[in-house]
Amino acid sequence: MPLNTTFLRKLPGNKDFFWCAATLCGLGFFTAMPGTVGSVAAFFVFALYPIPLAGLLAVVVLGVWASHQYSLREGKTDPGEVIIDEVAGTWIAMYGLPSGFFLPALFLFRIFDILKPFPVNAAEKLPGGWGIMADDIVAGILVNIILSVIRWLYFGGGWSFLF
Repeated sequence: MPLNTTFLRKLPGNKDFFWCAATLCGLGFFTAMPGTVGSVAAFFVFALYPIPLAGLLAVVVLGVWASHQYSLREGKTDPGEVIIDEVAGTWIAMYGLPSGFFLPALFLFRIFDILKPFPVNAAEKLPGGWGIMADDIVAGILVNIILSVIRWLYFGGGWSFLF
C-alpha cells in the first residue's frame, strides 16, 4: 500500500531539505502554537531515547544552517513555523538530568522561551540562523542550570553545610 502524502502537498513552501529540517517535516504548520508542539515532540523523543551530546550539537548546527536558509527563502526574520530551535532548546534543558526532571524542564523551557527574560531576549538579536536558534539555546541552558542547582541542593547534599 503506497504512503499517502496528500497532507504534505497541502502545506505551504518548497518541501526540500531546509523546509523539512527547519519545520520538522511540516510539524511547525499544524497549530497556532508551533513552538509548544515542537517542544512536546522533542520532549517525547528525548524521554524515549536520551540524545547524546554529539546528537544535540548536530541538531544545533543543522538548525542554524537550515533555519537560516529557510528564513532567507521565505523572506522572514524568524518564521513561526521553524521549530528545530525548540527541539534544540528542549533537549538542552533536559540534557544530563534524571528523567524525573524532564517534565519540569519542558515547562520551564516553554516559560523562558515565551517570556524571553534577559539574556534570552538578547540572544535572539543575533543575525540569521544564529538569532533563530540562540534564544532557545540560551533558554535551554538557563533551565538546565536552574534544575541542576535544584537537584544538587535538594538531592545531592547541597544543604548539608547548614546542618
